[in-house]
Amino acid sequence: MKSPCIAVICWALVSPAFAQSASSTSSVSPNDPINAMVGRLELEKYKATIKGLTQFGDRRQGTDRNRAAIDWIEAKLRSYGCSNITRLQYTYSPKDPALPSGPPIARAADAAPGGGRLRGVRAATGVNVNAELQPDEKLRALNSQPSQAGAREEVYCTKIGTTHPEEMYIVGAHMDGHGWGEAANDDGSGTALVMELARIFSSPDIKTERSIRFALWNNEETGLNGARAYVAQRAALQGREEPAGSGQYPEPKWLGMIQHDMMLFDHGMPRIDGTVSKEQRPEADVNIEFQSTAKQADGAQRLAWILYAANEAYATDYPADVAPHMTNTDSTPFMDLVPAISVRENERGRQIGAGWDPHWHQPTDVYATFTDQDFRLGLNAAQTTLGAVALLAGATLRQ
Repeated sequence: MKSPCIAVICWALVSPAFAQSASSTSSVSPNDPINAMVGRLELEKYKATIKGLTQFGDRRQGTDRNRAAIDWIEAKLRSYGCSNITRLQYTYSPKDPALPSGPPIARAADAAPGGGRLRGVRAATGVNVNAELQPDEKLRALNSQPSQAGAREEVYCTKIGTTHPEEMYIVGAHMDGHGWGEAANDDGSGTALVMELARIFSSPDIKTERSIRFALWNNEETGLNGARAYVAQRAALQGREEPAGSGQYPEPKWLGMIQHDMMLFDHGMPRIDGTVSKEQRPEADVNIEFQSTAKQADGAQRLAWILYAANEAYATDYPADVAPHMTNTDSTPFMDLVPAISVRENERGRQIGAGWDPHWHQPTDVYATFTDQDFRLGLNAAQTTLGAVALLAGATLRQ
């Protein structure tokens, strides 16, 4: 059955200036197969995947716990029936491989590169490097092995398109973290989202015209090194049929890249005293960002509005917002080569950079910190991306 083109999404496909008023046209047919696919996302399964990732602590790159997490992710992808599971290998050689030193908290800068000017109330933010601030002794011990420079790996799998296997969309998140917590939100929440989409799209009754790659980057916290390694190794291979005449494309042509980085915590601006509400704010939303200075900005903006439209059609609880300041995440290495966007809990520069999430890179980034309201925000982001990618990739559901 061919997916019906919901009016709000079809408009977004041709109009980068898609208007918010279009939400009134976003009714979904009961027979819409994409709606059925989105319905396979479950809050408890999403939570369970995040919980599974937290068993490896903060999953800091260059450690045994990071490598164990990669093994666990690959095993889960195999259990879903994901095809073409691959490990990309690279070497990380920082000038100083030791962990950073200094105060556990640093104040946000007045401006975040590419992220917009910070305004309003700001709270202290930074990377915790003090093990003693983690009160859980078992977690402190789990996170104690320091990072070492050297060989790195990251894993991805691919849903092969039936009509255009030579073209694909990349759906990504980074699996590493730091800060002496569990990296539950940054970025267990994004990693679990990508894994849940891989699970659903790998179902044998779902076919897609175009390919979809599900990538779990490593070394994001050290400067997007895993995503940069992927671009360096794979960009020139796009669209090549190997072997010739086989119909196989190890690196299909990139049509778009969608990154997911911190999905759970939208509790609002800090108060005057720097504290943040313990409850998810009623006006919480899914932030979709493109970078207005990128060479592919026009295409990225169009892609962002497609996700916005999918949110209108398929997300159950939280609306979406589009902003032009994508920065500091794994979509950045792609943004001059292909339309690339990021999906987040808040705007990266103006909100996260201003201290809207007090758990960012802190010992409190643990599973127990977050409520079902928080996890549901991440689930709504998953609904948003799944709906958009299903339409873009031409997904159909066998009856």
